[in-house]
Amino acid sequence: MATGRFHGETLHGVNWTTPVAGKPLCENGAPWILYLLEECVDNIWEYLSVVIGLISMFCFLLSTLPQVYVAYRNGKVEEAMSFGFLLFLFSGDLTNFAGCYLTSQLPIQVVAVIFYIFTDLILISQFIYYKIKNKSSKKNPLLKWLCFMWCGAGTLLLLALPKIIINTTTAVPAQGPGTNRESMKLAGFTCGYIATVFYLLSRFPQLYKNFQRQSTEGTSYLLFALAMMGNGTYGLSVMLVLPALRGSKHAFIMNHLAWLIGSMGVLILDFFVTAQFILYRNNRTTKSIALPSTTEVEPLLCEDEEQSVL
Repeated sequence: MATGRFHGETLHGVNWTTPVAGKPLCENGAPWILYLLEECVDNIWEYLSVVIGLISMFCFLLSTLPQVYVAYRNGKVEEAMSFGFLLFLFSGDLTNFAGCYLTSQLPIQVVAVIFYIFTDLILISQFIYYKIKNKSSKKNPLLKWLCFMWCGAGTLLLLALPKIIINTTTAVPAQGPGTNRESMKLAGFTCGYIATVFYLLSRFPQLYKNFQRQSTEGTSYLLFALAMMGNGTYGLSVMLVLPALRGSKHAFIMNHLAWLIGSMGVLILDFFVTAQFILYRNNRTTKSIALPSTTEVEPLLCEDEEQSVL
């Protein structure tokens, strides 16, 4: 998940005028971008970069929802999804959140990353729920109530946590001691690189799971397709800033390097996942084939018995 595009302290626009009430003014910038992202954007390159960056964030916000629906519909998430994939994805989003917080990212990024973590927890909860349910021959109402309570608590936390974090962030003075400020930035970028490693590692368990089953049944391709769109548009949004950048291009790339490596690396790995969906598109697992074959045999047996009676 690439959330390093909009840095709260990295304002690319150069059309700032005299500060008023401690904040600079942006004369020719897009008002909606200034309000939403606190960036002064006054040229076409930066404008396209912001729009494509928001499309990238939107793709990531929607990416896990199709898999949640598929898992709910077929109830076989533990057979189709790798728990390693879910665990690495959750770890990546968690360290990504830490990086965003330590590097003072904008509120829109904080809310987005919290939503990523929330959807990860839903997928992990589904995995555990159906794994326990499918192993047990009896219906367990307690398990269902625990699931509802867990999802309800997660939803309340999703609604409350962004406001708490944003209020805490704005309450802390923006300018602190130089040493502490730099150490927090360094810790934040370190978290960004750790998140990149987790994101890259997340694809390998799922690739192996699909190869082992020789099937992609039970997984939603939209999960990976939207992630590919998100990672591709994120890389494009960063590159579009470069032609209009007035500062150091090298410093800008270095500030975004962790997220660029993660996005482009995961994008390449998702092409391999796409190839598996194409190769295994007609393959079904043995459990799913067993049911139709049984129903086809039963009428024939009944017919033979009728003839023997006659």
